Amino acid sequence: MRFELLGRVHQELSLTGHALYETILSISELVNRKVQVIRLHWKASILLQQIDDVAARVGQQIVARVSDRLLYQNYPDSVVGAIDQMLADTTSRVQELKHSLIGVDAQIRELKIETVHQDLLSLQRDLALRSGGMERLTIVRGAAAAGQPLSALPLYSSSSAYVAAVFRGPFLLAPTNDLLFRPGDIVVLIGAQAELDQLVSWFTGQRPLTPSLTRSA
Repeated sequence: MRFELLGRVHQELSLTGHALYETILSISELVNRKVQVIRLHWKASILLQQIDDVAARVGQQIVARVSDRLLYQNYPDSVVGAIDQMLADTTSRVQELKHSLIGVDAQIRELKIETVHQDLLSLQRDLALRSGGMERLTIVRGAAAAGQPLSALPLYSSSSAYVAAVFRGPFLLAPTNDLLFRPGDIVVLIGAQAELDQLVSWFTGQRPLTPSLTRSA
């Protein structure tokens, strides 16, 4: 009996140590991503400042050359050609800076997506440990949910499932009780996995995995 107890304690300590290691590693990766994002934002700020400086400098040069032409009658006509060349060079330089800025912006978005992905994995793990889950469902035409308000959502009397978000085209809609579901809406549900399995049929028309729900009063 004593050896079994020691074995269980050893197993618990091993699991705890492994979880602690994963937590530290996850925090380190998160901090590293945030540091990279800050550096990229700083780089983007420098590029924007360089674009402003180039535009300001060429503006000052054009004003100076035009003023000289107006002040001095014998000023050479080649000033027009010089201004055109100056504008062409400036445009080329600004395009280069904008191209670099687009690259930095893409890196920032990629890092943010990685951070969100990691957060979603952590959320799904936390839900799974508690027999919970998260579903992303698209309402199909002819489904029971189409044309119904959120308040008509079939639930257990003590349900833990709820609508976390509703996406309609480019819009994020607030999940209020009077919100009418439409075909094509994307609904994000969070709650007990058994209840989510039941709600799938209401949104998609597919057969539920377990006995049907009863609507709460």
